[in-house]
Amino acid sequence: MTRKTWPLTGGIHPPENKHQSTQQPIKIAALPDKVILPLSQHIGAPAEPIVAVGDHVLTGQCIARANGFVSAPVHASVSGTVTAIGPMPIPHASGMSEPCIEIQSDGLDQWTSLKTNENYPSLSAEKLLEIIQQAGITGLGGAGFPTAVKLAARAESAIKTLIINGTECEPYITADDMLMRERADQIISGIQILHDLVKPTECLLGVEDNKPEAIAALKKAAENTAIEIVVFPTKYPSGGEKQLIQILTGKEVPSGSLPADIGILCQNVGTAAAIHDAVILGKPLISRITTITGEALQQPGNFEVRLGTPVDFLLEQASLHSEQLARLVMGGPMMGFTLQSLTVPVIKTTNCLIAGTQTELPPVPPAQSCIRCGHCAEACPVSLLPQQLFWFAQGKEYAQLQHHNLFDCIECGACAYVCPSHIPLVQYYRGAKGIIRQQELMQQKAAQSKQRFEARQERLAKEAAAKEAKRKANAEKAARLKAAAAEKASSNEQPKQEIQAALERAKAKKTPSKSRPQLSAEQKELKIQLAMVSAQLKKLQRSMEQSESTPDAKQQKDLDRLQQQQQSLEKALAEATSNETDQASSSSESSGSSSSSEGANTGQDLKVLQIKLAQAKAALKKAERAYASAAEKNAADQDALKADITNKQAALTEAEQALAKAKPSVAEQPSHSKEATSKKPKKPPLDEKTKTLKIQVAMAKAQLRKLNKLAEHADTAPSKEEVEAAEKAFSEAETALAEHQQQTSSSLADV
Repeated sequence: MTRKTWPLTGGIHPPENKHQSTQQPIKIAALPDKVILPLSQHIGAPAEPIVAVGDHVLTGQCIARANGFVSAPVHASVSGTVTAIGPMPIPHASGMSEPCIEIQSDGLDQWTSLKTNENYPSLSAEKLLEIIQQAGITGLGGAGFPTAVKLAARAESAIKTLIINGTECEPYITADDMLMRERADQIISGIQILHDLVKPTECLLGVEDNKPEAIAALKKAAENTAIEIVVFPTKYPSGGEKQLIQILTGKEVPSGSLPADIGILCQNVGTAAAIHDAVILGKPLISRITTITGEALQQPGNFEVRLGTPVDFLLEQASLHSEQLARLVMGGPMMGFTLQSLTVPVIKTTNCLIAGTQTELPPVPPAQSCIRCGHCAEACPVSLLPQQLFWFAQGKEYAQLQHHNLFDCIECGACAYVCPSHIPLVQYYRGAKGIIRQQELMQQKAAQSKQRFEARQERLAKEAAAKEAKRKANAEKAARLKAAAAEKASSNEQPKQEIQAALERAKAKKTPSKSRPQLSAEQKELKIQLAMVSAQLKKLQRSMEQSESTPDAKQQKDLDRLQQQQQSLEKALAEATSNETDQASSSSESSGSSSSSEGANTGQDLKVLQIKLAQAKAALKKAERAYASAAEKNAADQDALKADITNKQAALTEAEQALAKAKPSVAEQPSHSKEATSKKPKKPPLDEKTKTLKIQVAMAKAQLRKLNKLAEHADTAPSKEEVEAAEKAFSEAETALAEHQQQTSSSLADV
């Protein structure tokens, strides 16, 4: 029973001119001296080279791997040496250049090892797809879409109908016709592999009725298989994918959709034969059948040619008459393009080369104004409005072009073929498509740039917020430290009051007092020791109270030791006082003893002032050390520490002044004790300039120590100039302090 077919919408019947290249069987083209293999012979991302200049490669060896999902690897079509990798002219209407790999053939045609899979039904679908992908197979009848990507159908688009395209409707081209005549078994084997892979409910092989020899060969090879050979009337462009689907199934692929969306998958007969070679024989795609035809050739025909073969070398195989060559077209006369150079290589999509004479391919007449005849609309196989699209393209109304489904145009050239005004309609459509694609690409880039800009702004805002939060935290910390320094400064008022009270007591004791007993040297020493131990104990207790963590073992041990010392000293002082009291009660009261007691009491006040002075000096030194440590660490609380130093200096000055006032008062009293007679001369207090110079020396020393510590690490090492400047500043500060101290000493000596 003959399967029903549906008529093609539109279409034309141009002269076929196929007889020129079907008079002889397929020939094996000679190996060229060199091959040029473009890295982009398919739709999608170009392949990525995995060889270098100077490498020796074998036939069938992979020399460029797929670079992305929609991509295909490239294999060496001859054995030899890689001589160049870079931009070279490729088959294109503009004569453009793209990255290629050039191999100088060694003439030996040594193959790499091949892995056969005669028992392919045992392989999983994933393994079959991997073999097809690694073989670099792309569509051999059209745009060159990677076959493995096309076969990896989505689960929601299960394939119900597998269609094999054996139409080859364009004039002059007979590559598929001769392949079906001579290698029908390979085609049927490849179709069976596809059938096992996609598991459709029906498998159709469509062939036009102008190929009787091919139809007979296919029917014989397809006996006892699920493959149905469907013959239908010849009409151009019935070989288009969507047009063939309409002819064989009566279904139309919606605008903007793919055949897989309606459960149909299409493949070319040449692609099926390549799948057979890859799966069964393990051979990658390194050659294809190409039609060499035209009146400028003496022996036109079909050749199995290695990919990368220069066109001029291939034309020599068909005995080209160079003087008769007017135009060389790659592809058919309807959808092909004129080559700008004869040195470009044959690629995976090169199905035909037409070496036309001036008579065969005359120049296109100049375009005239559209007469609105409507022939173009009648010939359009996609039911578009070519005339309307032409006007929109002329007016650069790209939105209207998209609205009128410009991208459904298959660029078959039927509209231009029937146009009586010879308007190059397809060229207008191609140009408009290119501009629209460029605009869409620019919009995508703009959208991506906007996303990157917004992400950057968000990142900068987060960084600014983090910096602001850190600044506020530092400010709060500085405020707390400043408040603590102010509290310490206010606490220094108590020592000042104590010093003032000691001064008043010293003045009041100018008159001998009989009520207060005289202290012995032992009592004074015990009191001094007790005061020092008490001060250390209070300091340790305050430190433990301020610390939030639990005291460690060392702190607890120091606390117990100081408490024991305090108790021992208090006990010893109490015993010494008791002994002195007993001795005083047994002795007679005399004026001399009264005077001696008053002198002892006055000496006791001096001791208190001396202790206060020592404590003030120790506090000042501690503050200076804290400031120097903060300068080394570049801490944020330097200002608070500097204010603390100023307070400590003020307290030290007041203590020195108090002691200086108290000593003359003591000097007025008669000296009856050894302590009074053996008292050393008072050290003069420091003037303001000396204090300032000492602070400068401390700061310069701290800065120098900081730089020396930074120099220990290579990544933070300061420059030599910074270190020299710090050393110079420290030396100058020390020199200035020494000179001032010498001048001060000289002045005191003169007085």
